[in-house]
This record gives sequence, structure tokens and C-alpha cells, in this order.
Amino acid sequence: MKEIKARLIQRIKRTPTVESFRFLPEEKLNFIPGQFTRLIFDGENRENKELNKYLSFSCSPGKEYVEVTKRLSSSAFSSRLKGLKIGGEVSLAPPSGNCIFKDDYKNIGFLIGGIGITPVISIIEHVINRKLETDIVLVYSNRTDEEIAFKQELDRWRSLNDKLKIFYMVTDCEPKDNTCIHGMITKDLVKEKICDMNKRIFFIFGPAGMVEAMKVLSFELGCDKESVKSETFVGY
Repeated sequence: MKEIKARLIQRIKRTPTVESFRFLPEEKLNFIPGQFTRLIFDGENRENKELNKYLSFSCSPGKEYVEVTKRLSSSAFSSRLKGLKIGGEVSLAPPSGNCIFKDDYKNIGFLIGGIGITPVISIIEHVINRKLETDIVLVYSNRTDEEIAFKQELDRWRSLNDKLKIFYMVTDCEPKDNTCIHGMITKDLVKEKICDMNKRIFFIFGPAGMVEAMKVLSFELGCDKESVKSETFVGY
């Protein structure tokens, strides 16, 4: 598959620092929930890692648009995204990534940190839209409750599907939202909230240190290496 041009049609503020960008591709872009693309601002130099970066899809497949989501920083790439006007064009690389959801997965779990939520949104929205019978448990950690991206969407999907359980973790302060749990994702917490870990496929997305810690935690709680899928989010 070749790179395709895509036009920005909508921006959505998710948190004070996180924003989603919806693009209309010039031709249909097929991807699998959990995959990512590469946004290319510098088409002359594909090796320019400052302006060409990988972002996960944060919407389910099958829409006329594709969505990616970024925690915006002071980087050159973030600056280009911030400055992109409605109607502005970027190039999108073919979808890639093997940390994907399959429709025949019956029981899955997520241990997620921060912006690692983006592929989770693609997977859960896909499950909801397809009315799959997948049993899902999401443990989602952020520094503050204001930085919980997609909380409105997740809460709505949870109200529609009793097979979706969500536990919001807030690490750096006492959360204002009483549906959140103050603290880090620990072995005891996971053992309490997900009593059947060894029966689930687990996805771990987030910052490098968090991903490694959650993989160790999963193995200590009896998960097979084959049942744990992980992706490290870097360069944010």
C-alpha cells in the first residue's frame, strides 16, 4: 500500500494537552484496530524524525475519516499539528503494527498509561460498533483526572455494554472525580480488579517504563508471554 494524502476535517480537544485530528483520506484507508500510521509533514525527507511521526488510530475502522490523537508538546511535530488548519493536507503512511485486536478474542484486558489509550479507543469502539461479545477490562492510569483522554466516550460505551469494565487510576493527586482511584497500577490492584488474568489477552500501551513494569506484573500474575501484547509510546 502506498502513502495517501489526507485532508484535516475536524479537531477535537480531549484534555488540556491532548487533541484529536480527523482526516479525510483521498482513498479508503483500511486498518486493523490497534494499528498505527505515520503522519508525514516532510515529504522530501522521509527520514526526518522530527516532522514525520507514528501515531495510533484512535477510531474504529470503516469510517469515512481516520482519527489520530496526540499529547501536544513543544516539539516541531506538535507545532506543525497545532498550526494545521481545517483543509490542510498531510501524507499518511500505510497502516502497520502487530499489536492488534482479532474479532475472535473473547476476553481481553488493558493496562494503559496516558496517551497509550489511543489504540484502545480504536479497539473498544470496534467491539461496540460490531456488537461483539468480547469481555473487556480496562485499567487506565493518568497523572490527574483532567488528563483522562476519551473519558466521556469510555463512560458512554460502558453504559451501553455490561461486558466493558473500566478502572481509572490517578497517580499525582487526589482525584476530584470520585469514580477514579488514587494510586498507581499495582499487582494487588490488578489481582483484585481482574481475577481471571490468565484467561485474557492483555494489551499494554504507554510510556516505556510503565510498559516494562506492567509486562513484569502480568507475568508475575500468571499470564503467558504469548497472551501479552505491548507497544511503547515514545517521542511525545
